[in-house]
Amino acid sequence: MADLRASGLGGVPKGATADRPSSPSVGDVFYNGDLGYMEMYTAQGWFASSPVLPGQPTSVVATNSASGRAFNNGRASVAFNVGTNGGLPTSFTVTSSPGSYTASGSTSPILVTGLQSNTSYTYTATATNNFGTSAASSASSAITATTVPAAPSVSAVRASQSAIITITPGATGGSAITGYSIVSSPVTTTQTTSSTTYTFTGLTDGTAYTFTATATNANGTSAASSASSSVTPTSVITADYLVVAGGGGSGWYQNASGGGGAGGLRSTVSATGGGGSLESPLALSPSTTYTVTVGGGGVGSSTSNSVPGTNGIDSTFSTITSIGGGRGGSWNGFSPNIGGSGGGGWAIDSTPATTTSGAAGTTNQGYAGGSSAIYNGFGWGGGGGGAGAVGKNGGVADKGVGGVGVAVAITGTSTYYAGGGGGGQDGRSTAQTGNIGGLGGGGNGTNSTQSGTNGTANTGGGAGGPSAGVVATMFSGGSGVVVIRTDLAATATTGSPIATTSGSYYIYQFNNTGSITF
Repeated sequence: MADLRASGLGGVPKGATADRPSSPSVGDVFYNGDLGYMEMYTAQGWFASSPVLPGQPTSVVATNSASGRAFNNGRASVAFNVGTNGGLPTSFTVTSSPGSYTASGSTSPILVTGLQSNTSYTYTATATNNFGTSAASSASSAITATTVPAAPSVSAVRASQSAIITITPGATGGSAITGYSIVSSPVTTTQTTSSTTYTFTGLTDGTAYTFTATATNANGTSAASSASSSVTPTSVITADYLVVAGGGGSGWYQNASGGGGAGGLRSTVSATGGGGSLESPLALSPSTTYTVTVGGGGVGSSTSNSVPGTNGIDSTFSTITSIGGGRGGSWNGFSPNIGGSGGGGWAIDSTPATTTSGAAGTTNQGYAGGSSAIYNGFGWGGGGGGAGAVGKNGGVADKGVGGVGVAVAITGTSTYYAGGGGGGQDGRSTAQTGNIGGLGGGGNGTNSTQSGTNGTANTGGGAGGPSAGVVATMFSGGSGVVVIRTDLAATATTGSPIATTSGSYYIYQFNNTGSITF
């Protein structure tokens, strides 16, 4: 029961809240030691006889409390001393800056949650009782809220009984990432790595897998990433190809020389040159580097009567070789050469008239060059053979036109490759148009109204034939090209191939010698 002895407050009874008189009368007073103030009984119950706000908290200290905290849900423990310069507080509230994240409690310390990762905060505290809330304390020193990392993202590329995993880290959560865990679905093992590129082993060829990854730092482990796209490991990579060799160079310029033959053409997408059929795709091995050689065009002959032009250079990929185009024939006796496609024959204004036949092409790579002719006492060189047709004969009827190439759509766009060079016409004669290069990069032959041209680079086009009287220039064949198409992205290349995609295919066009690894 209440202690009704003199309390030192003029005879006012004192005690805990539970000791208040059980049947008070309006106007009775009681000193409440639980609440720290004098109460008076009213018609509405017990109320403080005079308002006293709690004292302002002091000595606020914040500590980062990061263990296991999810990303962007950081936590701080905020401790403080109770202010003694006011009434007895019943609760406390802690507030962050920035963000105004708050938490309340009846004792120190108080945990504040929901903080943004890797963000610096200070904290203030207030005290509350029945009469109101104190002024805010002085701010704590700044601390940085840290958490586990954000979930990474993950991609996968198939390999033999394995997959090559690439992890893109998310935010660190304010603490450095120390490693990653990767899980396959269907589950084989959980594999760990400290690198963002990792070969996940132990998979079964022919089974489709997806992968998720988590990141770990000193505070714990992130949520799992979204699953990667599905990949199916395989020990065999199927590769389509287009391999075109360099086109042949022209012959000597006087009086009319044959056009250079186109480079040989081999393909799994369109028929091969020379009337051949589709070739079968290659079966390549993962983690193996394959050399790609892109042949240069043959050089036009020098102005020395004793030096002919040259054949184009072979192009190769794996076991596939395309033969360089044959050179065009020369007036001083250098015959056209057989190549992937044959060079055109040469002609000379002589008595008796001298003509030569074009050289044969290589079976299933390119066609023969055309024969030369004498017309009104002047020479017409034969057109170089193309991958898709023979070179035309020199003369008024066929005009030494280079043989057409072959259209191949391996890059996603149908493109002609390996056209033969047009034959040269004696420039002293009346203009006879038509000695143009074959479609697919073949160079034009020279006549009395048009200058000759080189074969087009990276088509394997043959060089146009030169002639006397217009331009004393020799022409070179176009360089070759190698295009590789697979349903698996390469893991490494050299030689700076042009990498594109078309549908589900990855396409690599080599205009220079290099290598490719899957």
